[in-house]
Amino acid sequence: MKLSPNEIRDITNLLEAGKPLPEKYRFVLFGEQRNVELLWEGKSGAITDIRLPFQTIEQVDEPRSENLIKNQFNLFDSISGRQIKGWSNKLIWGDNKYICSSLKEGPLRDEIERNGGIKMIYIDPPFDVGADFKIDIEIGDDKFEKTPSVFEEIAYRDTWGLGQDSFLSMIYERLLLMKDLLANDGSIFVHCDWRLNSHLRLILDEIFDKNYINEIVVCYTGPTNQKRNFPRKHDSILYYSKTENYMFDVEETRVAYKKSNTSTGKTSLAGRADDEKLLEYDARGKQIEDYWTDIRTGSHIPQSIRQIANDYPTLKDTKLLERIVKVSTKEGEIVCDFFAGSGTTADVAERLNRKWIVSDIGKFSIHTIRKRMITVQRELKNESKDWRSFELLNLGKYERGMLVARHTGLDNDKFIDEIQLQKDRQFENLILRAYKANDIQSNSIFVGSKNNRLISIGPVNLPVTRIFVEKVIEECRNIKATKADILAFEFEMGLFPNIQEESRKIGIDLAFKYIPRDIFDKRAVDSGQVKFHEVAYVEVRTIFDKNFVQIELVDYSVGYQQDSVSNAEKDMGKSGEKIVVENGQIVKIKKDKDGIVKREILTKHWSDWIDYWAIDWDFANRKEIVNIKNKTTGEIETEWTGDYIFENEWQSFRTKGDRTLELKSVKIETPSSLRKVAIKVVDIFGNDTMKIVELKVGK
Repeated sequence: MKLSPNEIRDITNLLEAGKPLPEKYRFVLFGEQRNVELLWEGKSGAITDIRLPFQTIEQVDEPRSENLIKNQFNLFDSISGRQIKGWSNKLIWGDNKYICSSLKEGPLRDEIERNGGIKMIYIDPPFDVGADFKIDIEIGDDKFEKTPSVFEEIAYRDTWGLGQDSFLSMIYERLLLMKDLLANDGSIFVHCDWRLNSHLRLILDEIFDKNYINEIVVCYTGPTNQKRNFPRKHDSILYYSKTENYMFDVEETRVAYKKSNTSTGKTSLAGRADDEKLLEYDARGKQIEDYWTDIRTGSHIPQSIRQIANDYPTLKDTKLLERIVKVSTKEGEIVCDFFAGSGTTADVAERLNRKWIVSDIGKFSIHTIRKRMITVQRELKNESKDWRSFELLNLGKYERGMLVARHTGLDNDKFIDEIQLQKDRQFENLILRAYKANDIQSNSIFVGSKNNRLISIGPVNLPVTRIFVEKVIEECRNIKATKADILAFEFEMGLFPNIQEESRKIGIDLAFKYIPRDIFDKRAVDSGQVKFHEVAYVEVRTIFDKNFVQIELVDYSVGYQQDSVSNAEKDMGKSGEKIVVENGQIVKIKKDKDGIVKREILTKHWSDWIDYWAIDWDFANRKEIVNIKNKTTGEIETEWTGDYIFENEWQSFRTKGDRTLELKSVKIETPSSLRKVAIKVVDIFGNDTMKIVELKVGK
């Protein structure tokens, strides 16, 4: 590299002034290195290096008797097919950037490597700018559009806040992480359409170098009425490998020849029909090309699964995933999907005897996948086939500093950007004003007070987890406070009610409340109409009948708010119809052409809110143990989090085709010793809560 004195002076002056260098210097400084590269505003090669432990909050499997557990030593129960030991599949809730970063190292990565590593990743990222987490919820014969939570909306803004530039920055970092996760002989399939396929092709070329394999064109049909362009009737799947040594099992993807080709037992070469160019057809079937015309959206999805996931906006055909899984993996190998949606990848992997890890940031997505995979387990059981259990995981402990200031380490409480701190303080003041609370100037975790209760506010970009609550409890003990409210946009799954019970035992009354979306509405804040609702409450009854016991749901209450009746009436104008959620009730408002307004409460019974409930008949039987790396020695140590893993042993849930819900569980034989029974309830929005009761033996 040879620079003239003038060029050196110009570069120095620009750098000292903090100004960008003109484009010409890119080539002057780097000489002949002119590889093709996609550039966009905000592009960076920086990759998050957060390492968070994964916490198992639920284990899902079909039940078996305790006697069978003691007497079986193989991987699967020889009578029921249920898994006893070995790999459990993973369903993870959270931001896939932090999930992928946390999978790179640590105990779970060790477990993955012991099982052969990740051999295939399929992702269908939200390439449509309109994919904003809105979900249609069925209430009787009506449908209600649930708006995204603030947690989900932040993820949407991170993806599309600056249009394509934001999306490309989001997907670029995640693809870099995913490449690191792949085994050396692994491959990745990225699903996209006309909006971003050219951009993604360049990004994948850059990340995976020369290991491009195919662009697969997936054709589909449907109604068309285009006047300005040819109808767009295909998606693209970009297929890359990590190295040149990747698996490609062509025999697993052969298809039958068309009858016109096989009627004479021969097929033409290169489309020519003269006898000299005829070849014997392969009895194993025809090798498929890189354009697929035999897959129609939803046509190969079992009816039982369509009843659960049919309305999910990104539902994919099982035949599409079957082909991808079969060509790139063998039985027993691990496949992943970090934009899991309705869970088609997990469904196909389970049926094809592959291990799987899937994740999504949407709670409703996680709940949909849980119901779907329970249905798959039941179907495999009925077919006398083996299946694996699966775990529902949260991202684990974190430090407040990392979340508030978006740093990339776990010990950054002392290193928080002052500008970001000011923004956080303004944000907290806004929430305190809406909560009608007083501000507290302190360096503690408490930021306000109201009616002799201290107030702490959770992070905006990740859910409140157990360690955050533990810090609140610790601070209460230090200052001898007995009452505190924790306000948050989102709480981790499985947080309640253990932590509340523990705090009450030491004399601390904790209240957990959701921060509503209305805090971003200045009119609502100014008028004092913002309502913070507490987490859901469930009540159950224990029924004893001779030597048997069963659980009955008797009440469930929520305080959800989405819009209001008065606002809806104003927005409808002269006539119209709208559904809102106000004070924990779903209300349909109708205004006829004469301006007469009618209101109908759609949640006529408390059970209308419940979509799913499950029971763990011996909740304290399995402690949640996490593996933590010792900062001094580097050794992996086990630690009890203080929680227990909910073992899902019985469940009842609604589907699209069957809206009924059992409110009484099955009867089980009364245990011989005192037990804690956990009842988990998931509402129609995908939010969960638990109730723990003690079985009083001998009653």
